[in-house]
Formats: sequence, structure tokens, C-alpha cells
Amino acid sequence: MSTVHNIAKSVESLKKSLEAHKYICSDQIATAVYIANQLGKPILIEGPPGVGKTELAKTTAEMLGLPMIRLQCYEGLDDAKAIYEWKYGKQLLYTQVLKQALEEVLSGAKGLSESVARLHEFGDIFFSEEFLEPRPLLKALKEEDGCVLLIDEIDKADHEFESLLLELLSDYQISIPEIGTIKAKAKPPLVFLTSNNTRELSDALKRRCLHLYIPFPDAALERRIVHARVPEIPPILEKQLVAFIQALREMDLKKLPAISETIDWARTLMLLHSEKLEPELIKNTLNVILKFQEDIVNVESELTTLTHTAIREAERP
Repeated sequence: MSTVHNIAKSVESLKKSLEAHKYICSDQIATAVYIANQLGKPILIEGPPGVGKTELAKTTAEMLGLPMIRLQCYEGLDDAKAIYEWKYGKQLLYTQVLKQALEEVLSGAKGLSESVARLHEFGDIFFSEEFLEPRPLLKALKEEDGCVLLIDEIDKADHEFESLLLELLSDYQISIPEIGTIKAKAKPPLVFLTSNNTRELSDALKRRCLHLYIPFPDAALERRIVHARVPEIPPILEKQLVAFIQALREMDLKKLPAISETIDWARTLMLLHSEKLEPELIKNTLNVILKFQEDIVNVESELTTLTHTAIREAERP
């Protein structure tokens, strides 16, 4: 079984392919994805919210022309929601239909032991793959041509759920007590796990993954991202808004604006037919980039200084 997807011949070609799909990334990101694929290892992506962790998995699936199967993690997530559960309704229906066959099953049985043995054999039919309802992790293993499996925000799940993942992450297989081990098809999934670092992940999970940390981008990279996602933005406004966002990230805010907020703000300013930043314009659209009123109030008190600083930074060559 080949664990390598036809992702790219080199790190540089992979980076260009991602950029062609409007995912602008650093060399470090492209290298991590390339190595994870070549080694057949899952990749654990950590970093603050909104820096493109989930988008990287989605873009990789689009680039490869593969389906993306997503498991959104949350507290209390268990195997019934993540791996599989039995089709109890179908089992019950078949049980009712096949009751009439019970006499035939027990026909000729000698004694209680033989009757119980036959009933046990009859009952095992209902715990076969035909009655299995695959959830995201099992669905990913069953994809004939492979897929991209996104296990999103693993840090929101419990430590116990991490243990359920270890077999999948190391051997691309899942063990079901009533059936046995189900292995990946011809190509195993390309697995992305994301974490916002709300809690420490186990060493066992980290050992099975290649690690990638995505920080907030520097100004040059963020301008390239904005240009790729909002190509109609005027160059001077692009520089000014990125400089303003970069200055906000230096402040003590409850939630720093992420790349997703930067893009949303750029689109908002385009809707308002803006060509440059002005204090009143910024004040009226702060709710696009800041999500807490406390942060908005703090920024408003520094708005004139921040705007002038952003304009000066944008004028630099």
C-alpha cells in the first residue's frame, strides 16, 4: 500500500500549486506538507485561530482533487460520533423480519447448548459491516482513492479521545471488537490535525505526527495573502490596512485579529469604495476585525496614532 499521494515533485512546486489555489504560504509550511506526504505521516498544525490551519487542509484537498472528510472536535466526542456506530434501527427491522426464520435456524438442534450456539451464529450476522454506520474516521479509511482527513481543533476533545486516534495515526487502521481490524484502502488518507493550543496534547499523539506551527504572518506575507484573496484592492490601501493590522497585534487585546479578519476587512473596505485609511472609516469598521467591545474601546482611544503609524509604514519602500 502506497502512502504517498501525487502531491508535487518538490517543495517549490508544491508551494506554487498552493499559491495557484490562492493559499499563500511560507517555505516552512510548504516543506512540512511535502515531508508529511512523502513520509506518510499525519501533520499536526498548531497556532492561533485564524492563521490558515484549516484552510491549508481544504486547499490541499482541492489541489489534489480529493474529497475532504472533516471531523470537528468538541468536549465529549466519542467513537460513536467519530469512528462508527451500529445501525440499530436496521438491526431491529431485520430482527423482526427474520423472526419467522427462527424455527428453521433451531430445526434439528439437540439440546440447549446447540440451540444457543446456532442463535449466536444467527446473531453475529447483525454485527457485520453491512450494519455498520461509518463516521468520519472510518469513512476516510474506506475511500478507495484516498482523501484528505481533517481532524479540526483536536485540543477541544478530551484526552481519552486522543487515545482513540493513536491506532489510526500510526497504522491507518481501526479495530472494531465485533468485526476486527479495518485497514485503509489502496491509499490511506492524508491526515491534518489542527490545534489552537487551548490545552497541551499528549506525547503519544505528537510522536505520531509531523509538527507545524503557523504564526501570524509578517507584513510582506500578509500583503501577498490579501492580494491573492482581494486582488482588486488598491496597492496603497493594501499596505495601509496590513500595517494597521500588524500594529494591532502589538497591542494587549483579548483577541488579536487573524488573517481571516484581515481579508474580511479588505473586502469590507472595497464594498465601501475606500482607497485609503481614514480614522472615521476605521472606527466604523472596527467590528469587522475586533470581536470584543473592550478591544474596540481600547483601540478607539489610540485610533489617530495607529492610523498615522500605518500610513507612515505604508509609505516605506
